[in-house]
Amino acid sequence: QVQLVESGGGLVQAGGSLRLSCAASGSIFSINAMGWYHQAPGKQRELVAVITSDGSTNYADSVKGRFTISRDNAKNTVYLQMNILQPEDTAVYYCYAAIATMRAGPLYRHWGQGTQVTVSS
Repeated sequence: QVQLVESGGGLVQAGGSLRLSCAASGSIFSINAMGWYHQAPGKQRELVAVITSDGSTNYADSVKGRFTISRDNAKNTVYLQMNILQPEDTAVYYCYAAIATMRAGPLYRHWGQGTQVTVSS
């Protein structure tokens, strides 16, 4: 069994910063890509940022230059540093990880429980 536990959400004023963390635990052999999505009320879940196992990153256009994704492979943890937050960043943020639970096994995407980020104007 695999679990992803998120932390770091909250309420912040526009222009402020937050750092989200997501730690994977359980029966993990290897982790490939890790990333973050967000979902605003009434909207579909959208990709925010992704980081591969070798450290390559990709970002949604709306967060480029403001958000930074990173990971600590020794801790099976992915982070999202969010700077210059804007009201339109308000959403529930979900982390994910593509995890194999055995050698040469398939990768499955596991999700965190979600953490609310609210940016006031």
